[in-house]
Amino acid sequence: MRFQEQATFRSPQSIFFSLFFPIVLIWIFGSIGRGSGGIPTVDVAWEPNADSSTVLYQKLAHSERLKFADPKKKDIEDELRKGRIAGILNVVEQPDSADAPYAILIRTSTASQREIENLRSSLKAIVAEVDAMAFPDHPTTASINITEFKGREYKMIDFFLPGMIGFSLIGSAVFGVAFLFYSLRETLVLKRMYATPIRKGYIILGESISKVIFQLLTVIVLIAFGYFMYDFTLANGITTFINMLILCMLGLLVFMGFGFLISGISKNQNVIPIYANLFMFPQYFLSGTFFPKTALPAAIQPFLQYLPLTALNDSLRNVAFEGSSLWSCWPQILILIVWGIVVYALTTKFFKWE
Repeated sequence: MRFQEQATFRSPQSIFFSLFFPIVLIWIFGSIGRGSGGIPTVDVAWEPNADSSTVLYQKLAHSERLKFADPKKKDIEDELRKGRIAGILNVVEQPDSADAPYAILIRTSTASQREIENLRSSLKAIVAEVDAMAFPDHPTTASINITEFKGREYKMIDFFLPGMIGFSLIGSAVFGVAFLFYSLRETLVLKRMYATPIRKGYIILGESISKVIFQLLTVIVLIAFGYFMYDFTLANGITTFINMLILCMLGLLVFMGFGFLISGISKNQNVIPIYANLFMFPQYFLSGTFFPKTALPAAIQPFLQYLPLTALNDSLRNVAFEGSSLWSCWPQILILIVWGIVVYALTTKFFKWE
């Protein structure tokens, strides 16, 4: 009995799936929709002419419920059209109103529909806080008025499909390559190939090309399915489609590098899923695959953009829905390139032929 307990504790699979796996799940899902203070956050911006001298303005500006974009760093109007912020706010006085001395004016677009209700709820909560400390003679401190202009409708498929493409690529690349090359090494196939006149680089290249072709065909099927069945947005048509394939190929090459690395450092076949899940599993939930990254604690969000799956997901969404060019996605492309350089440098050191 004691021996069995020791064997269990020495098993990395047991520790991962019974302890680490549930803890990460609890932390992730317990943090969804919460800011650094445990309060839901919404991305917004101020109108350029907003009066910053009012109590209400100061309360909104310093609320943990709202995250204001910097107009010096971002084109606010463009951010609103693309649905990256929920709305642009303004606070105006209503001296003749008996109901509310102030009005919160919100400009939003159809591209921001998925966040507007969260924004409305957050503003109501903030106004209720101000009601308790000021203007007791009025029913409420401020009324909330929303003006929506028509933009490109941001459908659920526009968020979900790029995430599923990234999900498919990272899983098949890491697991597929790791298991394939470990099996080839364990059965001495790689050793026999290495003894032939064929250059070893060609052996890896041949296997890699076949993997890339198969996975790009999978991406084509996924995009076509989303486009014809659910009206997935391809902002610039065939140009957008080609740009997505280029990004997918880059992401796939990076993820395959991790597969090569895992196959090289794995001492037996049983630890491959452990190493693969340690790399992939956190990214599934931290990289905006199933839900927006803004739902996670604000404190960790600046770091999430440097994950390789985040870079792929964000660039695919920018290209597909916003019609961005590959050049405008250079930060995400640079992140993928840096990850690729690092992982292939490590692969060169640890990859084994026998």
